[in-house]
Amino acid sequence: MKTLTPTGILNADLHCHSVVSDGTLTPEQLAQRAKTNGVELWALTDHDEVGGQHRAMAAASALGLPYLTGVEVSVTFASVTVHIVGLGFDPDHPALVQGLAQTRGGRDQRAQEMADQLAAVGIKGAYDGALKYVGNPELISRTHFARFLVETGVCQDTNEVFRRFLTENKPGFVPHRWAKLGDAVRWIREAGGMAIIAHPARYDHSPTAEYALFTEFIAHGGQGVEVVTGSHSAAEAIQYADMALEFGLAASRGSDFHSPEESHTDLGALPHLQGKLTPVWELLADRIHWH
Repeated sequence: MKTLTPTGILNADLHCHSVVSDGTLTPEQLAQRAKTNGVELWALTDHDEVGGQHRAMAAASALGLPYLTGVEVSVTFASVTVHIVGLGFDPDHPALVQGLAQTRGGRDQRAQEMADQLAAVGIKGAYDGALKYVGNPELISRTHFARFLVETGVCQDTNEVFRRFLTENKPGFVPHRWAKLGDAVRWIREAGGMAIIAHPARYDHSPTAEYALFTEFIAHGGQGVEVVTGSHSAAEAIQYADMALEFGLAASRGSDFHSPEESHTDLGALPHLQGKLTPVWELLADRIHWH
């Protein structure tokens, strides 16, 4: 079996999005960008969707880029949306495919309600406008509405969108009940993969709720946490490295790249994992698709 060395400083990017969910590049374009940027192990992790996995795998293989299958599952935990990344699974596994389809099911109704709220404050045509940016209508999301609001000049950039709209107590915010934490972890595990808590610093959890999330996640069979990711500061990376060690979790690394125009961190541009952490790819070596 091939191995990845040296482990600690591997330029792995195990979190990004394509047009199959809310990114702006195709799986093939992402594979090329990852290769060009020096990524040594790559995963495409579209939201609640594995439809781009075979394309990503084929593109990575053609480029000689080691690949792990990936997905990012939307979960509701303690009334907060949490994301669980799955890596190294069978993308055609029935339980996973069906579970993700159920999770996607509520997005269209939610999008219609978001558009109605925006219309009430004078922003017309938001649903059709957002649809222009959607590769897969089942996956219409706040990101697509944000692009419409920038395109039409309502906001200068997506940061301004999320300050003024689409967030709690602002026009266009409609909560959605996603999968349960236990279900998301089970789908990933039954498909042969590893479940990982994505970008934990982003969640509006008290320390008590955060410990509850980590504890319940592990009880369901979760094995990893993103330590280094595009939205984490250096201090947050240290904080979650400590939590990974405290809870006995493997550490993951991913840019959460969506778009060359919108993302702060490009594919392959993250700091390396530090210290005594166990990288997730050490535990997933037998599930890597080699070229």
